[in-house]
Order: sequence, then C-alpha cells, then structure tokens
Amino acid sequence: MKQSDNLVKMRVKLLELLLGEGWTVEPAGGSSGEAYIARAGEQKLFLKRNSSPFLAVLSAEGIVPKLLWTKRLENGDVITAQRWVHGRELKGYDMIRPDVAELLSKIHTSVELLDMFKRIGNEPLTPEGIIEDLQNSMMDSGFSHPVLAEAVQYLSIMRSLVTPPKMVVCHCDMNHNNWIINSDNDLFLIDWDGATVADPAFDLGLLLDEYIPGDRWEEWLSYYGITLTRNLEVRMKWYVISHMIYYSLYHLRRGETEEANEWIEQLSAKMDQQ
Repeated sequence: MKQSDNLVKMRVKLLELLLGEGWTVEPAGGSSGEAYIARAGEQKLFLKRNSSPFLAVLSAEGIVPKLLWTKRLENGDVITAQRWVHGRELKGYDMIRPDVAELLSKIHTSVELLDMFKRIGNEPLTPEGIIEDLQNSMMDSGFSHPVLAEAVQYLSIMRSLVTPPKMVVCHCDMNHNNWIINSDNDLFLIDWDGATVADPAFDLGLLLDEYIPGDRWEEWLSYYGITLTRNLEVRMKWYVISHMIYYSLYHLRRGETEEANEWIEQLSAKMDQQ
C-alpha cells in the first residue's frame, strides 16, 4: 500500500471520530486530495481540510454552498463542513448561460472578498510577475522550444498594453467542473484554492476562449456588465497565452510529451490569431 493511501485512511478515520457515531467518510476525489464526503443516514456533508481562509465570506455571499461549521484539530488542521449540493456540475455548453456571467461579475466586484484577500497578505498576480515566473521556469526546466520562446517574447513585447484597469479577486480556474447548479437553479463556483488578486481579464479570457464562440462574446459580456473593447481583447489574449505556456511547461516537466505538444499546438494557433 502506498504511503499516500495510508495517509488518506488515517485522515478518514480522524474525520469519522470528529463527526461521531453513525458517520462514514470517504475521499471526494479531486487533484488536492483534501476533500471528503461524509454520510449519516440521509444526511450528507462536504468536508475540506485546510480550505480557503475566506470560505466564510464566499458562503455569506452565496458564491459557494453554505458553510455549516469550522473546527480546528489538535494537529493544527482546520476542517470545514459545507451543505451538500444536490445538483450537477455544468457542462462545457452550459458556460454560455447568463447566470455564469452574472456570478463571475459578482465575484469580481465583491469588495468584501478583495478586503479579505488584502488582510491575509495575498500578493497580486501581475503581468511582470507572470513573465518572470515563466522565464525562470523555462530556464530551470532546460526545455527549449521555438514556440514557447516566441510566446514568452510576445508577452514581454505586449506587456505595456496589459496594465490592469483594476485588480479583483480572480478564481483562476474557469473549468466547467468547478461550476455546480442545484435543483433550485442556484449556481455556485467551488474549489478556491488557487484564487488570487489579478486582472479580471485573467478569468474572462480563460472562460471565453475555452467555452464561448467569438460571435457571442459581446452578448455574454453584456450579462457580465461590460462591453467588449480592443484593450480587453488584448489583455484576455495575453493571459490565455501565459496560461498555455504554463501548462506546456507543466507537462514537459512531468515527461508528458503528448499533452505538452497539444498545449504547444494550441499556443501556436493562438499566437497566429490577429
């Protein structure tokens, strides 16, 4: 048995002891390995170990399912319990829904969320920081690819055109699996572990580029509450390209050549777009 399997079993046991008699706990899956599902009869909870410190604010604003309680264990871990949502994850084709745009706008305009991030000392994600991180990653990895080099150079050249008009709390992972809707048609955005303060064009670019046909961007953005400008297009493309470089390098470091090549092909196509 792997050491990680033993660790998960130990955490499951601790959570069952925490909840008391009648509760069973199982891993919920996901990349972090920190999420669990607890059941007792017809009761069901979503548990998370060391979740985002601003989960209470997200819950109060209705952005995530209701936070029921928070408990600190003797080892310092913090366990949160949220109401289980009886619903489904959105599909890719659902992302064109007006309520997706409206919820993302609510997040980006939340003063409470931004204040919370500032209080916990979150360092904003700036274009300069992104370029530096990508350059260092390429240097450290030792990988040399003409498309990646050209793309990083593009980011540097275009840097002066992507000054954010404002910085907001960005979720930073617009994957449709992170959007869930319940039986009452309430929409939530979950998995906030990678959130940071950044240009709203970061979230907007990733979502629009992946899910929304180009001829529907203006309509979708009208539900978000802004108009499509040339400056916004440039900024969104800039962040999409940085995202593609990041994942190309991520897969190269892991020796996943096929996946890396897929990202590099997408990157090349995006660079060719005017």
